[in-house]
Amino acid sequence: MNVHVKDDVSARTLEIVNELKSLEGPLLPILHAVQEDFGYVPEAALPLIARELNLSRAEVHGVVTFYHEFRSHPAGQHVVRICRAEACQSMGGRDIAEHACKVLDLDWHGTTPDGRVTLEPVYCLGLCSTAPSAQIDGELHGRLDRETLSALIKEVRL
Repeated sequence: MNVHVKDDVSARTLEIVNELKSLEGPLLPILHAVQEDFGYVPEAALPLIARELNLSRAEVHGVVTFYHEFRSHPAGQHVVRICRAEACQSMGGRDIAEHACKVLDLDWHGTTPDGRVTLEPVYCLGLCSTAPSAQIDGELHGRLDRETLSALIKEVRL
């Protein structure tokens, strides 16, 4: 197989694959490491990962697109994730999600034009008892209401 990719993506992806491919079930750890390194999973990395793990490109692409955690493009400086799971939905999560979209003037997976904030859905943050919840730059927030969410978003936009 002849794989053509950008050198920087290729070299770093191969380093990551070589570090992690001896793990049992290495695909997810490799994809997480690639995203950690680049901020997203570059399309050019997929054929390399497939080749090194003896998987088809479709298998790797299927895993990347199945999990909402993986991005196909760089995120903004700050990432706001709103829980879309059942517990949050039943406690007003839909209203919180709509409010986040409105305040940021974004749809899911969108990034503000200034590159400051990316809005992503997440399907359970493990905060069901404090629903509705969100994660902003890795920090968890529960018992959200519109005012609290607006204040948190305003804080990251400064």
